Amino acid sequence: MPNVPSPCVRNCCLDQNDICLGCSRSIDEITQWSLASDSEKRRILERAAQRRLDPKSALGSTGR
Repeated sequence: MPNVPSPCVRNCCLDQNDICLGCSRSIDEITQWSLASDSEKRRILERAAQRRLDPKSALGSTGR
């Protein structure tokens, strides 16, 4: 999957753990997106999907 598209849904609002309520990425993942390789972007998307399934997983899983 070359040129992985951003998951941004233009609903940027961070929760108490600095996870975006719109796309479920951490603030670090959001700021690093443009510099990340396609493989790292896919890992970011996997972590975001996991956070959506289990919001408690956001604790300690920010990609930092």
